[in-house]
Amino acid sequence: MPSPFPGMNPYLENPIFWSEVHHRLITAIADSIEPYIPPNYRVAIEQRTYLSDDSDSILVGIPDVAVFSQKSVASPTSATATIVATAEAIAVTIPVPEKVRESYLEIREAGTGLVITTIEILSPKNKRTGEGREAYRKKRKKVLASLTNLVEIDLLRGGKPMEILGEAPVTDYRILVSKGDRRPQAQLYAFSLRQAIPSFPLPLNERDIEPIINLQNLFHGVYDRARYHLAIDYTQKLVPNLSEVDAVWVDELLREQGLIV
Repeated sequence: MPSPFPGMNPYLENPIFWSEVHHRLITAIADSIEPYIPPNYRVAIEQRTYLSDDSDSILVGIPDVAVFSQKSVASPTSATATIVATAEAIAVTIPVPEKVRESYLEIREAGTGLVITTIEILSPKNKRTGEGREAYRKKRKKVLASLTNLVEIDLLRGGKPMEILGEAPVTDYRILVSKGDRRPQAQLYAFSLRQAIPSFPLPLNERDIEPIINLQNLFHGVYDRARYHLAIDYTQKLVPNLSEVDAVWVDELLREQGLIV
């Protein structure tokens, strides 16, 4: 059964599904572009690894200081009260750093290993304060300071978008295509929940023919192969929440397709 949405399926933004979606979509992009890039290039799936910090932790409500009980006992031989502390251990929870691995693509020259293009799909940790965002920002700055092309795909409504100078439209999703030889200028594909995911040219070297990435078809293929229609409960509330107007639109769309009653 195909996805009921014309573009991004917002139910797959839920953390329950997103890690798998990210992995499958990265692989689908890599496989789809391989036949269309020059024979001296190869597509590599790389990983960025870091430990999440406290603000990134899934553990919340952690006390900063353990509080111990105290009992006051008056001394029978003195007019001055003496405080006798009896410390009893209490159960607390501490934040344990989480080892995070995020996959991305690099198109490289086979002979030199030179990175021609980097393709990133943003994760929730990249879009909220914490080590995940800082790790990606450092990588992003390094790429933007070089001649490597950058494709940055943001299919998550939640969190804070990555920085763009000047005014940019406020939309649900974004795809940024930044060619290394045309910076600081870049192309931004901004689209909403109600729109199809736009196709875009994959930047390579200036002399190369740029293949067109039909991300919408790739996404629908991922949805079908993973059989997400068997896993998603369309009667549940979306995570993150929708605006009131979009919530009405989603409700009508799902009712028309018989997914809710």
